[in-house]
Amino acid sequence: MPLELLALVKHDCPVCDQVLPALDAAGVRLVSQSRREDTAEQARRLGLTRLPEVDEDLVLSERFDPAAVPAVILLDGGRERDRVEGLQRDRLAELVAQGGATLAVDGLPALRPGCGSRTRDLDVAPRLAARRARADGRIVSRELEIGGLEDAFEAMHSRGITDGLPAVPPTPERVVAMLEDTARHPQDLVGVVPPYAGRATVEKVAINAVMAGCAGPELPIVLAAVEAACREPFALHGLVATTSPPGPVVVVSGPYARVAGMNAEGNVLGQGNQANLTIGRALQLTVRNVGGGVPRREDRAAHGNPGKVGMAFAERLDETAPWPGLAHDLGGLAADATGVTVFAGEAPRLVLDQLARTPEELIAALAVGIEHVASPRARLTFDALLVVGPDHGRVFREAGWPRARLQEELHSRTHRPAAEVVRGAGGLAEGIAADTVSDPAALVPKFAAPERILIAYAGGDAGLFSMVFGSWAAGEMGSQPQTGSVEPWR
Repeated sequence: MPLELLALVKHDCPVCDQVLPALDAAGVRLVSQSRREDTAEQARRLGLTRLPEVDEDLVLSERFDPAAVPAVILLDGGRERDRVEGLQRDRLAELVAQGGATLAVDGLPALRPGCGSRTRDLDVAPRLAARRARADGRIVSRELEIGGLEDAFEAMHSRGITDGLPAVPPTPERVVAMLEDTARHPQDLVGVVPPYAGRATVEKVAINAVMAGCAGPELPIVLAAVEAACREPFALHGLVATTSPPGPVVVVSGPYARVAGMNAEGNVLGQGNQANLTIGRALQLTVRNVGGGVPRREDRAAHGNPGKVGMAFAERLDETAPWPGLAHDLGGLAADATGVTVFAGEAPRLVLDQLARTPEELIAALAVGIEHVASPRARLTFDALLVVGPDHGRVFREAGWPRARLQEELHSRTHRPAAEVVRGAGGLAEGIAADTVSDPAALVPKFAAPERILIAYAGGDAGLFSMVFGSWAAGEMGSQPQTGSVEPWR
């Protein structure tokens, strides 16, 4: 097969205008990235002897992917041997000569940079990337067709794939861009999502992350959270199906939380931060759209809580932190790694003590706060996630209390005599069964073990406050918190 010279050009490039007549005279194959009518107008304006071909759907341009045009490419049997991008007069003349033609260079400047190839345009490059991903099998999900007169946001809601809030349309272009933030193959399995055992691939999670409003750097955290939540001990199926209000709470510990833009300080459990709000939402949308956990159908919560839209926050691991990150303690992660802890939590509530100045005083207040998880009468059934605020955390840091000591103290201070928590005591029907009590003075713990009180550190500097999340049914009978590393998903 003979050598072939191919020139990629476009109609609105002054450098293409300058070199096109010479390329036309040399018999170079001319291919335009522009529309047919614009290409014809350019040929007429320049007095070309031939009408350049039109690169339909930019197939050739995508194949050779020049950074700039004019791009003159020497092909040998259809394979590229050499190229010149922009106007480099002497190099261009040599390239054309290699192809067996002569380029008239009189009047051409020695050097001019070209114009950006259309394949690099902001409205074109994502479309081409999505097309390549589809052809390569990197994305395989079917596309939802939206009618020309439909509003995309309302169409998504009417098709039952949102959580009631507006969602970002997960176009192939947006999904492929999202996938750039993980090294994992889009078809890698992240987890099997209950209740209907939907296969959450990296692509499927990325689709829901787009819908949730995530930015790309948040995707590895979402992937780690989905993987952890799908583990059998977390009992996600039960959490979805229960009539109790909790949903997954994602605690992110480590330096990548800052890279992803997460907030660990003021209003850490509230609004105002894109990453915090969308990471938890992406997990919940994955449960809905991949697993099939739809509210008032599979999701049987009697009341639910606002956190079921999504709840995620970062731990504050700066110089004020009294302890290592929660994931570092639970999962044994290295200090420079980032991990997630997924906890089946209800809505958080305030634990207030503005007067305590010693750990002994403060621990008493915190113990009262966490003892009210579900009910003060509920024993050995629930866990707690205590989010210690900086002003409270400072008391423990200055006293040198490690996390384990705080857990031990909270556990010991939440024991009550059986007579106080038995059914009917104080006129309350709720409580432990009387036939399980042999000694009314025996102390009954609130929590099954000290480690069942999880402790995180986050919040703003102003305010002697902490927050506590109560759990869904805990331990082997319910949900066990799960920790995982973000690093394998980056």
